[in-house]
Amino acid sequence: MSKPIVLIAEELSPATIEALGPDFDVRNVDGTDRPALLAALADAQAVLVRSATKVDAEAIAAAPKLKVIARAGVGLDNVDIKTATSAGVMVVNAPTSNIISAAELTVGHILSLARRIPAAHASLAQGQWKRSAYTGTELYEKTLGIIGLGRIGALIAARMQAFGVKVVAYDPYVTSARAQQLGVQLLTLDELLAESDFVTIHMPKTPETTGMIGTEQLKAMKPTAFVINVARGGLIDEGQLLEALRAGEIAGAGLDVFTNEPPLEGSVARELLSLPNVVVTPHLGASTDEAQEKAGVSVARSVRLALDGELVPDAVNVAGGIIDPYVRPGIALVEKLGQIFSALASSPLTSVDVEVHGELSEYDVSVLKLAALKGLFTNIVSESVSYVNAPLLAEQRGINVRLLTDADSAEYRNVITIRGALSDSTQLSVSGTLTGPKQVEKLIGINDYALELPIEKQHIVMLYTDRPGIVAIYGQRFGDAGVNIAGMQIARREAGGEALSVLTVDSRIDDALLESVRSEIDASVFQQIEITEA
Repeated sequence: MSKPIVLIAEELSPATIEALGPDFDVRNVDGTDRPALLAALADAQAVLVRSATKVDAEAIAAAPKLKVIARAGVGLDNVDIKTATSAGVMVVNAPTSNIISAAELTVGHILSLARRIPAAHASLAQGQWKRSAYTGTELYEKTLGIIGLGRIGALIAARMQAFGVKVVAYDPYVTSARAQQLGVQLLTLDELLAESDFVTIHMPKTPETTGMIGTEQLKAMKPTAFVINVARGGLIDEGQLLEALRAGEIAGAGLDVFTNEPPLEGSVARELLSLPNVVVTPHLGASTDEAQEKAGVSVARSVRLALDGELVPDAVNVAGGIIDPYVRPGIALVEKLGQIFSALASSPLTSVDVEVHGELSEYDVSVLKLAALKGLFTNIVSESVSYVNAPLLAEQRGINVRLLTDADSAEYRNVITIRGALSDSTQLSVSGTLTGPKQVEKLIGINDYALELPIEKQHIVMLYTDRPGIVAIYGQRFGDAGVNIAGMQIARREAGGEALSVLTVDSRIDDALLESVRSEIDASVFQQIEITEA
């Protein structure tokens, strides 16, 4: 069996290759060579890029086998996430790989501005000795304003507090309790700008945040204050920053990112580079050996998970996150329950509830809803189904999906049920659980019929009027055809009523034989179920 092809389109750390391991056919291509990239993508199941390779709609269309796009870094400006999602391709990045490096670079810019280190260096390198010309300012007892108190903002706060700096922050999504934990005072944006001696911005770039620091905000700052941006180019309006610096409205700026990179000849950004009170670096936030290695290793692990059919915590186009080890075994179970449900459904699904009962309800089980949808669609749609496009498939079909949790579970520690309404006005439910130290996947209910049977690859589900001799009939017929019955459970509500039989068989049964047996026992349901492994 051939190995899955993983395409590396840019130079990555050796640790990335090591993290991928020997299970893949790793190939290299220059991602900036467009024809070569498109040709190489034709056979690739995964592609790893940094920032130079454009994985747009054209590239995705050229990659019919592609399952995952991995960006070894944080930003995803070079990846068409919408097109990837529609194509069922998972997009992953390394959101925490560079946070320490970015925080440390921010501190470096603050120190460089406070002590005028770059300008002093340039002067001395030219043979000049102008100590008085580069008098700086102490950080001690100054105020640092952090716009965006996320992971990087929190790291900066901790590091700057060691200098005896008072830290204030603006972030509408951070609670006062979290700010208190960090030793940070929350302020409005206007209050922060007025009080801070240094202002550093750490926000995502969105239509709302683009240009959020402009003329009005710069005028609100102290004339002795400095502004720093190592997050995203465009958060600070470059033209208005240039005007404020020339007018002396603020003391200086530290910039690692720009609207266009590299800054274009004749642009405002190029003018900023020439100012003596501006410290600039060429987008070095993630440019440390440690960050590059973390990014490569992180996305390599994500690629392994994605190609194994697992939910990837760092996927950006799938609702996910860190999956608790207690929840993870339930993913495969629920996916199989979804396949069983679809096989038994007599008409199209209109709405579905994924119910989690028992101890699992205390955990984040949102991943189980995704697993259920993936299982439901795996064998009923023509396109490849993944955790990425399964919710989209449900939305396109007008299927209302809910996740319900309940701490009560009478007979088992945990029970997961997929319950749905069908277009023929009937309802269907399938329930399962995990039992024992080995977490054996078991089918424990179909509608209100109780049973307990390990879930295997091949099953036969029958519903018929309970009467003597039925088991003998299908047992004989299957035996004559060389079909081995590995397991069996029969459930009924009352003697002489309807009985549900679920068989585990070792091989697929010919459709003609199934129809013949169904007719002989007069079964209202007689369905062969073959579980498709992810």
